[in-house]
Amino acid sequence: VQLQAFGGGSVQAGGSLRLSCAASGRSFSNYAVGWFRQAPGKEREFITGLSWNGATYYTDSVKGRFTISRDNAKNMAYLQMNSLKPEDTAVYYCAGARSSSVTSRPDSYQYWGRGTLVTVSS
Repeated sequence: VQLQAFGGGSVQAGGSLRLSCAASGRSFSNYAVGWFRQAPGKEREFITGLSWNGATYYTDSVKGRFTISRDNAKNMAYLQMNSLKPEDTAVYYCAGARSSSVTSRPDSYQYWGRGTLVTVSS
């Protein structure tokens, strides 16, 4: 499975962006999907995940503002980001895991897309 994240850009604080993650090569409907981000000078962090059967997990930093979803028919995953803050500035990555449940560990994900940069200005 090849993944590609896109949809990043620059936005003012309080604004919204929708990131997309396109999967190719094979269906990833049975995979868990995760979104990670990496801010300058910081480690990559897990922010949200979605299992194959719809279970979701959000870290406290994005809960209530971000929404993860997927469209298995289109082999796509999405991250709707609302009420963006300057501290959300980072490169965002989507990842796929051959797992029946959501995992927050980067090393549990076998497939990674190239990141897309999100910049939030105050």
